[in-house]
Amino acid sequence: MASPAERARGHRKAVAAAFLLPSLVLLGSLVVYPVGHSVYRSFMDRSGDSFAGLDNYARLFTDEAIRTALRNSAVWVVVAPAAATALGLVFAVLTERVRWGTAFKLVVFMPMAVSMLAAGIVFRLVYEQDPERGVANAVWVGVHDTFAESSAFPRARPGRTGPLVAEEGGGYATRQPVRAGAAVLLPLVGVAPDRLPEDSRPARPAAAAGAGGGVTGTVWQDFVRGGGGRPGVVDPGEPGLAGMRVEAVREGRVVDSTRAGPDGTFTLSAKADGAVLRLPAENFREPYAGVSWLGPSLVTPAVIGAYVWMWAGFAMVLIGAGLAAVPRELLEAARVDGANEWQVFRRITVPLLAPVLAVVLVTLVINVMKIFDLVFVIAPGSVQDDANVLALQLYRTSFGTDADQGVGSAIAVFLLLLVVPVMLYNIRRMRKGQR
Repeated sequence: MASPAERARGHRKAVAAAFLLPSLVLLGSLVVYPVGHSVYRSFMDRSGDSFAGLDNYARLFTDEAIRTALRNSAVWVVVAPAAATALGLVFAVLTERVRWGTAFKLVVFMPMAVSMLAAGIVFRLVYEQDPERGVANAVWVGVHDTFAESSAFPRARPGRTGPLVAEEGGGYATRQPVRAGAAVLLPLVGVAPDRLPEDSRPARPAAAAGAGGGVTGTVWQDFVRGGGGRPGVVDPGEPGLAGMRVEAVREGRVVDSTRAGPDGTFTLSAKADGAVLRLPAENFREPYAGVSWLGPSLVTPAVIGAYVWMWAGFAMVLIGAGLAAVPRELLEAARVDGANEWQVFRRITVPLLAPVLAVVLVTLVINVMKIFDLVFVIAPGSVQDDANVLALQLYRTSFGTDADQGVGSAIAVFLLLLVVPVMLYNIRRMRKGQR
């Protein structure tokens, strides 16, 4: 007959088992069974009826799309966690020294409250190619145009009749040399009314400079809105092309240059006598459209940038908590001994934060291996093959138009094998820190 102590222990075990049973059922049905079924399915063919052996796993290293996903996933694992951790470390250290550090931390951490789907939609708009819609290109084009202003006449061209002919490189030049004292007409078409310079005025024929003078002329839009007008003649209402650069070229060398006024008129010195007038290509350069952030070469760095924007706040909060536990007397002692702030940061702060940095880095590595929604939402369909990662390839292979759940299950098992060692390392470090 069992003693009262044994009966009490048995009762406690039964109560513990009753409380654990729902969790064990959920764990088995949502984790253990799917993992076991995926392992089983990874050895079967597309239909699931025949045993395929290791053929599905061999596809992981021979299929071009899966190899691209592996390569991109490796880039993600190396770059994204390191960038987010480094940025979080910088934010955590700098915000300790400012009064508004709490408000700054709140702003940096706020993206963590946004879902990956919502963040993907936001950054899809940020990376739009059109500078009028995409913030990234709006800033980039603004900086570019500050140092290299775009032309106002990108589509201007000579009409069917006129003195201008096309040159190599995109400019136009007169067929014949000009003479001092003459007035030259340089008609162009193709400038949209809303693209005309703001200071443009109705064009007027330039007055001849006369004997011994320079070369004068008019460059204008030879087109009357609504029709009418005579080709090659300055008609009322036709606008001058203000700011158009005109060069006088003799024997391949620019001897004089000027820009047209608001009414399209220009004047060159007597040096232009016998020279060819040229409208250089800089007048017709297409406006700078910015960077193709979502093109094949930049789509992966662009998506990584969105990820870092979201997770730098997470790293900052954890590192900030570790920084609060750093003994201040060690930092002050180093400063008293003559160390500057960079030496204190590199030799004392970072080594003391090494355990926290390791936990943050490993956690982000695990998170990055499962990245899916950011890539799926941000990368356009035309470049999704270039931005592909393992989790996205798993979805496309298993549930795409040409679904093969055998290969998809092999990708899932392979991804699990990559994640498990990192998880075990993280758990080991956490237990070591608790001891």
